[in-house]
Amino acid sequence: MSETEVKIEEAETPVKETKPETEVKIRQSEPETKEEEPEKWGIAHIFSSYNNTIIHMTDLTGGETIAISSGGIHVNADRYESSPFAAMKAANAVVESARTKGFTGFHIRVRAVGGVGSRVPGPGAQAAIRALARGGFKIGRIDDVTPIPHDTTRKKGGKRGRRV
Repeated sequence: MSETEVKIEEAETPVKETKPETEVKIRQSEPETKEEEPEKWGIAHIFSSYNNTIIHMTDLTGGETIAISSGGIHVNADRYESSPFAAMKAANAVVESARTKGFTGFHIRVRAVGGVGSRVPGPGAQAAIRALARGGFKIGRIDDVTPIPHDTTRKKGGKRGRRV
């Protein structure tokens, strides 16, 4: 052999192919999709006066009560029954009950006192609507269902009015 040629000898070692005893099958998993449950809608009736706030949830027909709560249940003093805090607490109690029964959305009906006097909802109506929206439900329609007299009932105070 010349100096320029170099002979490389490879050592022949038998290569033993090892096969694992348990084969790990790599399977491409399909992205998990939640089976969408059908949406279950109801109606949240909010009656808000200057003395109390009552939240009553029913099914879409209005015939079956899902949950009901009022501001007076959640506060100690009578003067706080109509407060936004009491209305929020009442709405949260109703939300928890409705969630356990599988409801996903609500239409809201707001009702004030009505009649001859002011037809403005009390201070708890706004807080109750906000608490329902934060509860994770879809909100459909928000309707005002305050009763309005068409022929007007007689105003109190008698024929000559209120004498001061």
